[in-house]
Amino acid sequence: MSKKEKKEERVETTDEAVELTEAEQAEATIGQLQDELASLKDECAALKDQMLRDRADLENYRKRLVRDKEDSIRFANENLIRDLLQPLDDFARALEASESSKDYAKVHDGVVMVNSQIYSTLEKNWGLERIEALGKEFDPQCHEAYQVVVDDSLEHETVLEEYVVGYTLHGRVLRPSKVKVGKPNV
Repeated sequence: MSKKEKKEERVETTDEAVELTEAEQAEATIGQLQDELASLKDECAALKDQMLRDRADLENYRKRLVRDKEDSIRFANENLIRDLLQPLDDFARALEASESSKDYAKVHDGVVMVNSQIYSTLEKNWGLERIEALGKEFDPQCHEAYQVVVDDSLEHETVLEEYVVGYTLHGRVLRPSKVKVGKPNV
């Protein structure tokens, strides 16, 4: 073999070595990318699983909130009813006494006591307040005029008579007083 042929053979061998090295590098890169892809697929699956668990937890939490709200609404008046049981028992005893006795004064006293007990419980424990209307200046926020009469002796609209008692609950009008209003002649 001549020197030229040997040189060309070496060049071809070098080119093949370079090609082999590039092929090996490409193969190594592909292997790394496949490993990375598998790792990312595993991570994606884990994140998807965690997302599904979190979604299920959120849905369960939402259902629990709805159930708790329904229970709160259903049992919201539990303490009120418990407070009214004693006056209701007393009222039942007053009714029993009225059937067996013709002493209407005692029956009247029993009913007055129960009435007082109920209002006292509602005021003390629940924030119910009676709207004082009689003789007060007419306030359309607290009073509902059922009748209006002209009265020259008045300086401003005044409640002359109360037909139905009004109440506030923690400062908010629960039911306005139904009243007769005296209006000055203007």
